[in-house]
Amino acid sequence: MSLVKETESVGDPSKQEKPKKDVVRDKIMRQMAHVDINTQVGSCMPLACMRTGTIIHKIEVYPAEGGKLVRAAATSAKILKKTQFKVLLDVEPTIGTVSNPSHGATKLRKAGQSRWLGRRPVVGGVAMNPVDHPRGGGEGRSKSSRNHGRCSLTPWGKPCNS
Repeated sequence: MSLVKETESVGDPSKQEKPKKDVVRDKIMRQMAHVDINTQVGSCMPLACMRTGTIIHKIEVYPAEGGKLVRAAATSAKILKKTQFKVLLDVEPTIGTVSNPSHGATKLRKAGQSRWLGRRPVVGGVAMNPVDHPRGGGEGRSKSSRNHGRCSLTPWGKPCNS
């Protein structure tokens, strides 16, 4: 005896009776489609509705404020544990990682390229004047080790080498 009801394909297909197995399968597929829409990359929903272990980005600090955390290129966060704090569970992060995964791997070709990004050059303390830095000044470079000359100092005059 078969558990599945066999139907003949005669007449209008929309008026045909579906077997029970197909009805159950369709119901499960509809539920899975709803779950998949909620967990698609790029979708946004309250943190309380997301599963533990979901990779997220653009996290709000307060509800309806806009994403403030985890926004840099190629960054992501993972939901480790949900607490009972209502403010945290009401925020709406976005599922997935931020784009441009090769951001950290790009090598600058010349010093000017660093300047285009708004970074100013770093000048060492030895190259400065004595009023600007404790290591500055003098007729030439002195050995800043423990036994020869002055010890190495921070910009505030505290010894760096213990």
